[in-house]
Order: sequence, then C-alpha cells, then structure tokens
Amino acid sequence: MEIWNCWSCVGAVAVCVYTVVQTLKRGCQAGHWAVCLGALVALGCCHYFGVSPGPCGVAVFCCSLCLHAVIVGMRADFVPVQGRAVLVTGCDTGFGHALAKLLDQMGVVVFAGVLNVNSPGAQQLKEQGSENLQVLQLDVTDSSQIEQAHHHIWTKVGKTGLWGLVNNAGIMLCPADAEILPITMWKRCMDVNFLSAVKMCQVFLPLLRHSKGRIVNVSSMAAEVPMPTISAYGASKAALTNFSQVIRLELAAWGVRVALIQPAGFRTNIFSKGEDISRFRDEIMRHMSSDVREDYGEAYIKSLPSHLSKMAKKSAEDLSPVLDNMCHALFATKPKLIYTPGQMGWLLPFLQRLCPTAMFDVIITKCIIQNECKPAGLHTT
Repeated sequence: MEIWNCWSCVGAVAVCVYTVVQTLKRGCQAGHWAVCLGALVALGCCHYFGVSPGPCGVAVFCCSLCLHAVIVGMRADFVPVQGRAVLVTGCDTGFGHALAKLLDQMGVVVFAGVLNVNSPGAQQLKEQGSENLQVLQLDVTDSSQIEQAHHHIWTKVGKTGLWGLVNNAGIMLCPADAEILPITMWKRCMDVNFLSAVKMCQVFLPLLRHSKGRIVNVSSMAAEVPMPTISAYGASKAALTNFSQVIRLELAAWGVRVALIQPAGFRTNIFSKGEDISRFRDEIMRHMSSDVREDYGEAYIKSLPSHLSKMAKKSAEDLSPVLDNMCHALFATKPKLIYTPGQMGWLLPFLQRLCPTAMFDVIITKCIIQNECKPAGLHTT
C-alpha cells in the first residue's frame, strides 16, 4: 500500500508538471495559477493516501516554485513600440513579409528589405502598408545594397538610432545528400544564411548602439538537430546560431540585446518553387563524377524534389508562433535568449540530448527521410 501511495504522489506531481508545461506552450498568462493549483492537488493526494508530506511535499513545493518563477519571467513587460524603427530582411515572402505587416499595424516604423522591389510580395507591402512601412531593395549578399540601405535608414532615424534588426533572409535550396551537393550550393547557403547576417550586424550596429536596441537572428531547429539531406542549410544555420550567442556576450556591455529564433517546420517560400528545384537538380547532376552518378543513380536524384514537397506538406501553415516570438524578442523588457516555436521546436532537441545516439538516429531518420527511392548502389540484387 505504501508503494501505491508513493506512486500516487509521483503521479500527482507529474500531472502538475504536465499541466504547467502545456500552459507554457500556449503562452497563457494564468500559468502561475496552474502551478499553485497543481501543487495543492498534489499535496491533497499525498494527504488523502496517507503519504508523509515531508519529502514529497518538499519536492512538489520546490517544483512549483521553479515553474512559477519561469512563468512569471515570461510575463515580461514590453517597451513602447510607437515610433521605434525596425529593419527586417527577406520581406518578399514568409516570416519577413508577415512580420513587416504586423509591425506596421503595431505602429512601428518598418524598413522592409526585399530581394526584388518588383516582386508580388514587395508590391503588396507598398499597397497595403501605412506611411511607416518603407520597402527597400536589399539583396543581403550585395554589399553595395547593404550600404545604400544603411545610408537611407541613417537619414531617417538620425541620432535616435535603429531599435531592431531582424536577420530573417534565408534559403534552403534542393535537399540532397551532403556528398552530392555541389560546393557552389554550400557556399550559397553560407553566404545567404550566415555571412550576410554577419555583414548586416557589422554595418548596422552603430545605429543599434544609439538606441540600445535588439538584434533578432532567425536560425532553425536544423542548426541544433542533424537532419539528413539538408546538411548545407543546417550547417549555415548552426554557424548563425554560434555567431548569435557570441555577439550576445560581446554586445551586452553596450546594452544591445541579441535573441535567436529557432523555428521548427513552418510552410514558407524557403521551400523553393518547382522551376528552382529543377535548376538545382540539374546543377547537382552536372557536378557529379561518373562514379558518384553510378552509385546514386539518376532515379534517386530525380526523386529529391518530391522529398522537399513532402517536407512542405508536413510543415505548419500558421506562422503566428514565430511572429509572436519575434515581437517578444524585439519589445519585451526581458527577451529570451532562444525561442523555439513549432511543435517539434523543443521536442527534437530535447530527445537528441536525452536519447542514446543510436536511438535518436532511428527517430530522426524516420521523421525526416520520406523518400521511398534509394540510391542505386544500395539496392540488393
């Protein structure tokens, strides 16, 4: 009976923790009440089953206090947003496009950098945005365009400075095994996803220091969790993640805060269009040696785009979790260091740290690799 009582107490604690975790995931401001209620339920169960409230009660009480502190910390106040200026890159589509619209609605002065000022997304921002939203031609891999954008923004904000820089622009290209992905694609990913963010930070930090503002770098869960067929994308985002953590330490003395967004799968235009995929596939074929071409086979190479479409279909369409995190990182008085929006944003990194390597390899392979076609050299005769 004593064993049953103990397990009942443990179960009550588990219910308490699960309730609060679910509350945290939903961002509910009543989370601290859930903690208190969970603690009372757990202690009540202990009393009902006759379990000594000593060790069990202390455990529940300490757990509740810790979770209460976490939740209260999340309920941070926000700085006034009216009149603050934020630069967002990659606003043609996806997160950047949606964020530019949202910030404009909040009364923020938005500089929306786009790859092409004549793109449908850029035109939509011009037509639907207020006078506070300015669309700028900004290819983040072009140093001259970065300098032009900096000069324009400097003339607008002056000594007030720039409050926020959101390095959102990014590309994934075609998913493929690391061995067969041309080095040109590796360089392209590093250039857009990592080096451009470094350049943007270096150019705009003087304006950010004036306002003691924020840098928000958009990384990916792939930066932390190894994902087959997107090695170049993951490596570039891992470099961005490390860079963000380093400059966070370096810029703390200047009063500039740095936050990192690591989304899980969301459906944006980072999943390239069909014509782009065909071009990438042809480039892969051109750079393959005869030995590698024989080992992998043309059938496998041609099947890779279908893998990308399956990834897109499994991704969430609702971008609001990412947008909420971005706004929190920009305007909360106490922003988090790392945000992990998305259903798998915290789960897969947690499993990677918790599970034995062999077990996690099986999990990630089942989750990511959906291509039924195998390389020719793996076929058994």
